[in-house]
Amino acid sequence: MSSDLRKPLMGRQKKKSAGSFRRFSALAALVVVTVGGIGALSLYAALSPGNLKGSSTAEDVPASAVADKQEIAQQTPNRPADGSMAPQSGHSGANVRRDTMPDGNVVSVYSPRERETKDPVLMTGQRYGQDPRMAAQPNEELLEDSPFGRLPKIGPDGLRPMEQYARPWSGARGTRIAIVVGGLGLSQTGTQKAIRDLPPEVTLGFAASGNSLQRWMQEGRRGGHEILLQLPFEPFGYPGTDPGPDTLLVSSPAKINLEKMHRSMAKITNYTGVMNYLGGKFMSDEAALSPILRDMSARGLFFLDDGSSAQSRTSAVAKTLNAAAGFADMQLDDQVNENAVLRKLDDLERIARRNGSAIGVASAFDESISAISKWAIEASGRGIEIVGVSALVSDKAGQ
Repeated sequence: MSSDLRKPLMGRQKKKSAGSFRRFSALAALVVVTVGGIGALSLYAALSPGNLKGSSTAEDVPASAVADKQEIAQQTPNRPADGSMAPQSGHSGANVRRDTMPDGNVVSVYSPRERETKDPVLMTGQRYGQDPRMAAQPNEELLEDSPFGRLPKIGPDGLRPMEQYARPWSGARGTRIAIVVGGLGLSQTGTQKAIRDLPPEVTLGFAASGNSLQRWMQEGRRGGHEILLQLPFEPFGYPGTDPGPDTLLVSSPAKINLEKMHRSMAKITNYTGVMNYLGGKFMSDEAALSPILRDMSARGLFFLDDGSSAQSRTSAVAKTLNAAAGFADMQLDDQVNENAVLRKLDDLERIARRNGSAIGVASAFDESISAISKWAIEASGRGIEIVGVSALVSDKAGQ
């Protein structure tokens, strides 16, 4: 045994090597035969007429096959005549019914929608945001005719304007800031400057009392901006302080205020939500504010409180109605001075880093536009993501 241990390792295995070689040779031959068979079948399939995708012409296809495909298409409405899968909206999988309860709350009920066929379908479409090439065009399914013009509504598949016209964002968990610059449409030069100079991530607010709103909306949307409609609400001191025509008043019946709101809403399309224009007194009155927020929510819009009134009851009303709402953390241009606005933006950043996000509101002053444009470039280098304001709205209605 000791002499065996001294033999080289290869020497001790020599007796088994011949048998191992024969087994390996047999296995190798089997592999060669299998691969050869697969190759032959592949070559036959490739060279056979009609087996190449797209190689057949109309003359190559028998008439009976065409008839069969047409018959299948008639039996399965979701499938085109060529037998391929038909595109179908990704939002079409449910029926959505919204019921208004006696207390005014809106309850959304979702149920499966019956399909016309069991054949597969190609699901298309995104729920959040709009193709930039079509951003200036409204989605016709999200509009309804009214005596005042075309008003926003929730689509038949549950798609809301606040989703369709939202500016997409990265979805990252970093620090996010939304900046809304309002008062657009009141001054032609100021509106042009805001659309031209502000980064596309900044949300634009158009005053309902402005001019050429649909034209400015289209330019803003082409520039990549998310937009809001600013509604005139009654301020303290009205009519000495007057937000403009069709101001919603605390003393007016809900029906009159809704008519005024709808008249303003019809002046523009493609907006995700509504922001107050002044309105400290109106927002402090829950009875006046409730039917307004209820109607907005039923139309798939959110409401943004600009944070200018400490007496605002927006939060309580939105919570009661399960309405989508947002609240500005800071007015950026209480002092119309570029350096003062820059300091406020730095304060807004500190709030966002502490809370994860923040919303700032400004007006379309030259100084504000210049400060925001400069600050936004620097902020991106510090890891701040500027997002459309819809990304920071508390969407209880969509949960």
